[in-house]
Amino acid sequence: MKQAAVAIQGCTALLARLMLAAVFASAVWNKMSQFSSTAAYMATEGVPNPKFALFGAIGLLLIGCLSMVLGAWTRFGAAFLLVFLAAATWYFHDFWRIADPGARQLQVIQFMKNLAIGGGLLALIGFGGGPWSIDGWISLKQEEAESAGKPRTGSRMQQAA
Repeated sequence: MKQAAVAIQGCTALLARLMLAAVFASAVWNKMSQFSSTAAYMATEGVPNPKFALFGAIGLLLIGCLSMVLGAWTRFGAAFLLVFLAAATWYFHDFWRIADPGARQLQVIQFMKNLAIGGGLLALIGFGGGPWSIDGWISLKQEEAESAGKPRTGSRMQQAA
C-alpha cells in the first residue's frame, strides 16, 4: 500500500513539475527569440531598466525550469519562478489601472491564471519535488544512511548491554 502511495505521489509531483516548467519554458523561448521587442514592451509597461530586467527574468526562468524538470533544488527553483511570476503579474496584468471593461476583464483572467500558477509553485515550495526527483532520491539515500547507522532492535549489541 505504501509503495502505491509513493508511486502516485511521485507521478503526480513529476507531472506537476513538468506542466509548470512547460509554461515557463515557452516564456523563455519567447523572450529570447524576441529580446528587443520584449524589452521595448517592458519599457512601455514601466519596468525599470528593461534590458537588464529581461536578462534577469530569463535567468530566473532558465534556472527555475531546469530545477523543475530535474526535481533538483525544487523549492529554490519554484521560488525563482514565483518571483518572476509575481513581477510579471504586477507589471503586465494590472487590471486595476484599466478603464475599458473588456480589456480589464482580459487582464483579470490573466491575473487569476497567474494566481493559480503561483499556487502550484507554492505547493512545490512547501512539499518539494516528490519522490521521483533528484531531491527525493537524495532524501531517500539520506534516510537509508541514517537507518544503517542505528542498531537494530534485538541486535547483539543491545543484547550484550
